[in-house]
Amino acid sequence: MSDSSTQLDLKLWLDLSLIDRQNQLKRQFIEVFEEVGNSISDLELKNFFPESKGKKISKGNDLLGSPYFVLDLVRNFNLGTGMNIRLLNWFGYGIYMTIFLGNSIPTFNNDLLQLGYELGLTQKPWDYPEMILEKKTTTSPQEIENRNGLFQTWIKKLPSPPYKEQLESELISEIKKILLLRSKIE
Repeated sequence: MSDSSTQLDLKLWLDLSLIDRQNQLKRQFIEVFEEVGNSISDLELKNFFPESKGKKISKGNDLLGSPYFVLDLVRNFNLGTGMNIRLLNWFGYGIYMTIFLGNSIPTFNNDLLQLGYELGLTQKPWDYPEMILEKKTTTSPQEIENRNGLFQTWIKKLPSPPYKEQLESELISEIKKILLLRSKIE
């Protein structure tokens, strides 16, 4: 975003209270992701996907100009044989859960559709701007069928209750629903 004005917004730049509020919110979201990650055992992840590499929180400062955090569970990103469950907190856009399935992983499309997920129609598994902003997703059985043999990224926007404990509970519940589908991938 470019502003042709040459005047610097020094009032915003010097507004330490705004910076403090944003940093506090970032810390709170990291705490939420830590609690959620700690609530899922490595054994649960291994039962879901034996090649699980565990859990990891990552931070970024610029996804289309906004900070973001991700909590990855399973962490096998191989386009052929991998699988991942990701919570994405994209500041200004919301919290999303994605399920990545490599092209040789048996799918459980109907279960994901029933849980409210949409299949991404992007060329790259992690093209969130296209999936979220450009709505390049589908719930159409025909379009889903056309993606057979390709990687799949399923995405769902999650509710964002205002209290940490509520948010943690919502996120944990959503992950547990996916982990219960493990019998579908065997």
